[in-house]
Amino acid sequence: MKTYELALIPGDGIGGDVTDAAMAVVEAAASRHGFAVSSRRFDWSCAHYLETGAMMPEDGIETLRGFDAILLGAVGWPETVPDSVSLHGLLLPIRKAFDQYANIRPHRLLPGVEGPLKVGEFDILCIRENTEGEYSGAGGRVHLGTANEVAVETAIFTRTGVERILRFAFEQARTRRGHVTSVTKSNAQKHSMVFWDEMTRLVAQDYPDVTVAPMHIDAMAARMVMAPESLDVVVASNLFGDILTDLGAAIQGGLGFAASANICPDRSGPSMFEPVHGSAPDIAGRGIANPIAAIWSAAMMLDHLGEAAAAAAILAATEAATASGIGTRPGRNSTEEITTAILAALEDRA
Repeated sequence: MKTYELALIPGDGIGGDVTDAAMAVVEAAASRHGFAVSSRRFDWSCAHYLETGAMMPEDGIETLRGFDAILLGAVGWPETVPDSVSLHGLLLPIRKAFDQYANIRPHRLLPGVEGPLKVGEFDILCIRENTEGEYSGAGGRVHLGTANEVAVETAIFTRTGVERILRFAFEQARTRRGHVTSVTKSNAQKHSMVFWDEMTRLVAQDYPDVTVAPMHIDAMAARMVMAPESLDVVVASNLFGDILTDLGAAIQGGLGFAASANICPDRSGPSMFEPVHGSAPDIAGRGIANPIAAIWSAAMMLDHLGEAAAAAAILAATEAATASGIGTRPGRNSTEEITTAILAALEDRA
């Protein structure tokens, strides 16, 4: 029997609750589909930072390297640790160290979930460049605390980085409805975004079976609200992709339904899977966090590991639960109730 070694990083706030829920579903699916999972938990978090001065140990990356995949709960506790510290101390180093350059975020309404828009069905797959661009960390500050203080943040776009994320998006479109929308702001950013547009046109030549449309980020935000059903695969830079996918989460019913995958496509290192939501300090410890985003992320993890049937079963069980009204509105059901409903639906499909 195949056994997958999983690294669990529950993190902060509701991260522990939703990670536990996701793993309960993963273990149930594994027992029904002929494989096993073995997991090891790491307490890397803002609490760990306050105790040790670091979000993770110096050998953290090497420790993670031997796992098949990483399941992350949530990171951040801004009242005690600035987000700039927690993000750059844990999440971004993992993404970059394992070259998880493709961030995948699906956006669609699950059965029974009502989004804020008066539109029909939509199914958007956002592909976000995940290791460079506006989040490269290049820059600095000088003359700190004076009237002449200067802050410089440099966005880094490499030909390799832009081309590979575009090709990844085109490949995804081939498995779906065959359309890519490439998002930039090239009318204002005449170097990096014009370069991105040029690379889009170049890569598109190798995919004559896929249609492509360039779109500016502001127009794209409007399109996601006014006509989300017109979109298939959306590809964007690190910053633009980050913003658009929170908008995508909003139109699919909220962050509690927003799953994501940080993929290392050549599998030279482990990929990482996480719900889009943060640690939600306002509801931490109350047992009311919606675990669906984490469970959906775990399904994406199993699909990436080659367990497509188990992944599909988890999504079907989740859809059955929401179709019955479970987990469709914030605060209506507890984390345990939602998890139990999904487990029951999974059992019915065994």
